[in-house]
Amino acid sequence: MHLLIADDHTLFRDAMVEFIRRDDPTARVTVAKSHTEAMELLTDLSDVDLVLLDLRMPGMSGLEGITKMRQTYPGQKVAILSGTAEEEDVKGAMELGAVAYFPKTMSATSLIKAIQLVLNGERYVPLGQGADIMPSHYAGEPARKMPGPDSAVLTALTPREREVLQYLVRGVSNKEIARDL
Repeated sequence: MHLLIADDHTLFRDAMVEFIRRDDPTARVTVAKSHTEAMELLTDLSDVDLVLLDLRMPGMSGLEGITKMRQTYPGQKVAILSGTAEEEDVKGAMELGAVAYFPKTMSATSLIKAIQLVLNGERYVPLGQGADIMPSHYAGEPARKMPGPDSAVLTALTPREREVLQYLVRGVSNKEIARDL
């Protein structure tokens, strides 16, 4: 497996490389910090199985990056990475030929499994309850008081956010939450 990770955040890129190599020590991972660099690397690399392309980074604006990549390298599998999973971005990316849309809020284990699915020919989109595209953040107004159990704020949370909230209510430290999750 040879992956190209194109993301402008060094910490995220480094963490991804570690998780991938921990899961598959034989994996080859090439990194780029901009869309321009990723395009240049693809010119020289003919064996990249999957490009993991950040939705917003230097050298591109939103879905423009996948459009350019798919036009230049039509046979290349490209998956989008993003800090958010807004329905219009997910649908737009998939319509432009992305094989997957990976929110950066996924756990490392889930992301590795999803990458394997894509490498085996499947497509991947984040789905919430009711088969709707799962938003990766709450985009509403901040709560002014502590919400009750039926609050719209709580129902707008992703399953992962609700899981983290359960830990916080119990007073678990961030370090312990991170370790458990």
